[in-house]
Amino acid sequence: MEPKKNPNADLEKLRSTVLLGGLVVSLLIVFAMINFKFYDVQASELGQLVVEQVEEEIIPITEQNTPPPPPPPPPAAPEILEIVEDDVEIEQEIEIDTEADAETVVETFEVVEEVVEEEIFTIVEDMPTFPGGDAAMYKYLLENTKYPPAAKANGISGKVYVNFTVAKDGSITDVKILRGVHDLLDKEALRVVKSFPKWKPGKQRGKAVKVSYNMPITFVLN
Repeated sequence: MEPKKNPNADLEKLRSTVLLGGLVVSLLIVFAMINFKFYDVQASELGQLVVEQVEEEIIPITEQNTPPPPPPPPPAAPEILEIVEDDVEIEQEIEIDTEADAETVVETFEVVEEVVEEEIFTIVEDMPTFPGGDAAMYKYLLENTKYPPAAKANGISGKVYVNFTVAKDGSITDVKILRGVHDLLDKEALRVVKSFPKWKPGKQRGKAVKVSYNMPITFVLN
């Protein structure tokens, strides 16, 4: 016959309750540990900072002894002027001979006059002009310029630039080629420009001056 257990002494009934209570307690402990705050120690709790005051060293003020200025130099002795009487002869007297005889050599000096070149203008108030104006100049060039036969036979053509100076009296000087084409055409351009009659000179402030003039002469084959 099996012995009967007292229902109040049966621990199996409390097993689930105990397990549940233990689990709740464990969760509460874990939750408390997670939310636990670690507070920093305040600086006031570490103690106060003590700053030691160092007294500044006081430098005594000393008076500098300045040496007295040097005494002024003694006054210079007055200059003594020596007075010479008229009868006393003075040594090292310079004699100037104003008389010359036939044997006297006279030095001569050659006076060289400096030649100042007159300024040549390129642009003046009144430019030089061919007598009769530009139309007369073109007519003169057409009538007096001769096309070199050798240049024509070889088909040589182009524009020759001639430079010349119109003097104060209107004469043509210093004729030269600025930019040429061929020796045959260049020589003919120089020849016809040198044959120009006198121009009306250029003037600057109402005064005739030298003026440099450039002129193109074109050689064209028909």
